[in-house]
Amino acid sequence: MQPAGANEIAAVRERLEDLRKEVSRIFIGPERVIDLLMIALLTRGHVLLEGVPGVAKTTLVKAFAAALGCSMRRIQFTPDLLPADITGTYVLSPRDGTFSFRAGPVFANIVLADEINRAPAKTQSALLEAMQERQVTIEGDRFELPKPFMVLATQNPIDLEGTYPLPEAQIDRFLIRVMMGYPTHRDEVTMLKTHNAESPLAKPVLGAEDILALQSITSRVHVEEDLYDYAVSLAGYTRTHARVALGASPRATLNLVQAAKGAAVLGGRPYVTPDDMRTMATSVLSHRLVMVPEVEGDEKAREGVIEEALSKVGYRRAVRAV
Repeated sequence: MQPAGANEIAAVRERLEDLRKEVSRIFIGPERVIDLLMIALLTRGHVLLEGVPGVAKTTLVKAFAAALGCSMRRIQFTPDLLPADITGTYVLSPRDGTFSFRAGPVFANIVLADEINRAPAKTQSALLEAMQERQVTIEGDRFELPKPFMVLATQNPIDLEGTYPLPEAQIDRFLIRVMMGYPTHRDEVTMLKTHNAESPLAKPVLGAEDILALQSITSRVHVEEDLYDYAVSLAGYTRTHARVALGASPRATLNLVQAAKGAAVLGGRPYVTPDDMRTMATSVLSHRLVMVPEVEGDEKAREGVIEEALSKVGYRRAVRAV
């Protein structure tokens, strides 16, 4: 595979800047949040956005999807939602007595899973195969999902009434988790001015073919072998930590490398640096950790483990024989 060139990366950055400007017209908040969504897009990943109700999680996702110029479907998760309501099902035609497949809302380029933890685990798991394999299997029949395919899920804090914690297997399918807090005073004033009368709409700046091309370039970003070792060491540190019951999985290690490639593209480089991995470590690894009962549910404890790993696991460039 031919490594990505500097000119290709420069072209990708130009397209991403157009995307960032368009989403920023609608979403008033930190650019870092938009950057994380773009990194997930570049690396074919899924995103979990977490925050209390009313902090513009859904607004952000809808603006991002509209700017991509792709098909989008929204699924409002509720306690009575069934798996078939997401994936689709076979429907009997009374006229000719045959069954035909009726596709569910998961058959879209961008799927907004709104308040995903309002539904029980059985319904949440309907997305597992779609997120991992980009396909769904119904009554033994396999159906490919459109390309590109991306799940953007919003989640309320699990201590709110009427929420169900996501299973570990489900959480592990999300490349990145984005924590969204309350806006700053200045951002909230700007939001009031922008959305006071009629909320603006995002205009498409990319298309499906454009996104696939950007993803192909990102996949060819160069990663030194030393960085693979560094990624495994960071994940391995979480597996032996005293406060962690279940550490980062090998899938998490793979996702860390992928996210670092996306960060490198945003930085304008056709190669990954150790700083790219350090920058992405918390967003990629922290939500996957299962903590011991004493600190279960403590988000600062999770992030503290990753910060500890970053401070204690050093990056050492191997000495190569000439």
